[in-house]
Amino acid sequence: MTSSRQFDLIAFDWDGTLFDSTALITRCIQEAVCDVGGAMPSERDASYVIGMGLMQALAHAAPDVPVERYPELGARYRHHYIAHKNDISLFNGVLPMLTELKSRQHWLTVATGKSRQGLDDVLQAVELVSMFDGSRTADETAGKPHPRMLLELMSEFGVKPERTLMIGDTTHDLQMALNAGCQSVGVSYGAHEPDAFHALKPRFIAHTVRELHDWLLNNA
Repeated sequence: MTSSRQFDLIAFDWDGTLFDSTALITRCIQEAVCDVGGAMPSERDASYVIGMGLMQALAHAAPDVPVERYPELGARYRHHYIAHKNDISLFNGVLPMLTELKSRQHWLTVATGKSRQGLDDVLQAVELVSMFDGSRTADETAGKPHPRMLLELMSEFGVKPERTLMIGDTTHDLQMALNAGCQSVGVSYGAHEPDAFHALKPRFIAHTVRELHDWLLNNA
């Protein structure tokens, strides 16, 4: 890695940041909770938990569902998601943005609340397996906003916190970056309203992929 860039390692959240899946995930959470007899969470409550690990998210979104029914709740969520997973895709502009960053020899990684199987499946589906140098998922390490995902990625690539940038669409992503001592960028087109981002001190808030692309090329 050369020293001419500010960041050597760039970690992206997946859902709602690179992948246009926020609306589907929200709807699947709502349907899963209803399937097991819980009260349907509001769209706001269901979207708030995006980025967390699945069980953590469902427990938060369905406080009236007994713990012993969490496995069934998770199974119903996966059922609804799998039924519609081919309806969603990368946000427009993501592929050229990643390609340009890759050409500048940044380490590109993913830090996501998805499971390992879920991330591997979607990376294969969108043919991006070779685009990313590393990744961490919620079922193989601590979930957001715990900093372990970023700490492990930084250790794997030998990169210091000040040379690491986290990009995400939720407060969980930005808090994780803060907890890890890294800089962050928030995107407002995903799961969380950007008003809550400011307290977490992101370097920039992008309202479109084009804005994110332009900022990264000039500042990363």
